[in-house]
Amino acid sequence: MPVHFVGAGPGAADLMTLRAASLLAAADVVLYPGTYLDAEVLAHCPDARQVDTQALDLDQITEVMVSAAAEGQEVVRLTSGDPSLYSALAEQTARLDAAGVGWDVCPGVPAYAAAAAVVGRELTVPLVAQSVVLTRTQARSTAMPASESLAAFAATRATLVLHLAITRTRELAASLVEEYGADCPVVVVHRASQPDELVLRGTLADIADQVEDAGLRQAAVILVGRALARGGGESWLYKADRPRT
Repeated sequence: MPVHFVGAGPGAADLMTLRAASLLAAADVVLYPGTYLDAEVLAHCPDARQVDTQALDLDQITEVMVSAAAEGQEVVRLTSGDPSLYSALAEQTARLDAAGVGWDVCPGVPAYAAAAAVVGRELTVPLVAQSVVLTRTQARSTAMPASESLAAFAATRATLVLHLAITRTRELAASLVEEYGADCPVVVVHRASQPDELVLRGTLADIADQVEDAGLRQAAVILVGRALARGGGESWLYKADRPRT
């Protein structure tokens, strides 16, 4: 039996894909990151053995998946958001390959998309920003490649999406002011789409104060860029004078 890596979306039980819900309903064993997911997500698999992985290391997680698959059980490994971002998909699938266990991937709604939806903003506005940089910072985490400094990304003035960075908001904001300006809009969304969702709107000048006052320590996405403000150009694609033949 293959292990199914399933993107659980930003945490809301009704923001999962139909395929994800179907895989959960058929699962015998479900491994999930309890730190990030709303408990309602697990209502899709009430009869499955549910394993919270927040206290397990990668080898312990792999052992559960391999053992269950060897017994012919349907195994779902839930990830927060989409498996293509910060899910440890590469490490887990490498271990499954070594163990001779098949696997597949079901995509999910990424957290940054849910955050943008909450505040009703497009991240790519004509004549303002046409690129989005998805990145993170290093604190108590894996080292960042030297070529991926925040300063290098900031030089593009693209819309920035910062994951796993909420505890360093003040430092990050200060490092971005030179390129983006102190008045650049910033949005922080904590637990987007979940019952305890919190949205903070500000600028690079004041967002750190708001984050610290709110006591945010995890499960938040930081959006930075001029695209978050109203204004900008209009898409050539939809202009009335664009040739359509």
